[in-house]
Amino acid sequence: AVGTNSLTANTTASHNTALGHEALKANTTGDLNTAIGYQALDANTVGDRAVAVGVGALGSQNPDSNTDTYNTGVGYSAGNAITTGIKNTLIGGLSGDAITTGNQNTSLGFQALGKTTTSDNNTAVGYFALLENTTGTNNVAIGSIALDANTTGDSNVAVGTGALTTNTTAGNNVAVGTSALNSNSTGDLNLAIGSTALSSNTV
Repeated sequence: AVGTNSLTANTTASHNTALGHEALKANTTGDLNTAIGYQALDANTVGDRAVAVGVGALGSQNPDSNTDTYNTGVGYSAGNAITTGIKNTLIGGLSGDAITTGNQNTSLGFQALGKTTTSDNNTAVGYFALLENTTGTNNVAIGSIALDANTTGDSNVAVGTGALTTNTTAGNNVAVGTSALNSNSTGDLNLAIGSTALSSNTV
């Protein structure tokens, strides 16, 4: 441990690495964690096998027992609000920073999955991808602002810049191509392949 108050509460935990002011400061029995950065993993007490790199990364993680969390947060405040969620991989500034109890989410990009809280199994790759998603599950967004307005829609696939960018609550849509289905907000069960395919479809 290197840094003021890093791993300061450690009692019987082993194989932890803490580098930075207050990194892993509350950890008591959690094992095999890596925290690099100011207040990275600083609330964790008993959680195991987490990696946090960046200021405030995974800063709220605190499972109720010695759980293998397998959470990874890399970037400023990445995964900062996660409390008991597990198996999340969040890379990028503010990536997945609102997730609390959501599980198995993957985000790569600035503010990707930025407002997701409790949902599971989402994949967001790109700037603002799935940004507004709160509780929508099983979505895949690849590309800048892909599915960025989605809030509660489930099981959508958007590949391409701006694909399904207006979608809010609709589910089971597939859009592949730049701006494909980009005006769709509440329409379900659509398939659009190609640049601007079905771009005027709304419902």
